[in-house]
Amino acid sequence: MTSMSRARAARRIATGAAYGGGGVGLAGAAVVGLMLAEVRLARRAVNSNGTAPHAPRAEGRYGNGFTVAGEPPLRLLMLGDSTAAGQGVRRAGQTPGALLASGLAAVAERPVELRNVALTGARSDDLERQVAAALADPERVPDICVIMIGANDVTHRMPPTRSVRHLSTAVRRLRTAGAEVVVGTCPDLGTIEPVQQPLRWLARRASRQLAAAQTIGVVEQGGRTVSLGDLLGPEFAANPRELFGPDSYHPSAEGYATAAMAVLPTLCAALGLWPADEERPDVSRREGFLPVARAAAEAASEAGTEVASAMQTGPRGPWALLKRRRRRRVGEAEPSPTSTSGV
Repeated sequence: MTSMSRARAARRIATGAAYGGGGVGLAGAAVVGLMLAEVRLARRAVNSNGTAPHAPRAEGRYGNGFTVAGEPPLRLLMLGDSTAAGQGVRRAGQTPGALLASGLAAVAERPVELRNVALTGARSDDLERQVAAALADPERVPDICVIMIGANDVTHRMPPTRSVRHLSTAVRRLRTAGAEVVVGTCPDLGTIEPVQQPLRWLARRASRQLAAAQTIGVVEQGGRTVSLGDLLGPEFAANPRELFGPDSYHPSAEGYATAAMAVLPTLCAALGLWPADEERPDVSRREGFLPVARAAAEAASEAGTEVASAMQTGPRGPWALLKRRRRRRVGEAEPSPTSTSGV
């Protein structure tokens, strides 16, 4: 599927979500059902191999060494599913919330108060409850929220338009309350080991299609997205024993650290903590301004790619800024370009 066709598919889903449309088919129902059955079998390993059924509690204050009298801590809120909660690791400090809180405190040189309302097994329709809990106290509105959601929507066959509608509503409510919002889009379910080809390809396609549609919905509500799909793709596929936990479904401690490193720069940028020169598009890294649907399609294919609103409208509708903030490791090749982003 080309970048343009992926963009059109993502736009159809996002438009359906905005106008109350029904589901958009991802593939034949029988084939999708078979693929999802294999994914569910993989998930059963969570309860059969000694993996802790609950994520460690990581809520609290990070970066106490930066405390300044009279200056309140930054408030970081995690929402979403088991990935946002940190299921699959045993220590609180290994969860994505703790890693992001620690990293944010170091960059901001300010304590960070972490709260986590994510729920294992949650789908996007649970975000309404999570947002209500987060905003229950108007005196403690979070400064920034991180949402990780989508995998359970795919495995439970939630229509993608409905999925995006719930996510968009959550982002709008949080932004209206004054919080910045960063969404880690749907991970790549094609990396789950028990899922074999050609079902692995279908799982990847469904995941990326939802991730692209999520990006459109989030950006149009004033949030930012970071693609987790490819992060949980080639790197995880190459190192499944290192980056997946014992259940072969949730990330390991190293896997969560890899995801946190991809998301942290966007958190910092959303809060104005990133150097000004880093905010300018870098043509050499194929960054630039694109119609939001094209930016969404490109981001769904590359880990750590950020998409943020840039212009309200353009010749082809709303535009977005695509940034590749994640710095690649020594020896890690840059991905081959699929298209050139204009600036």
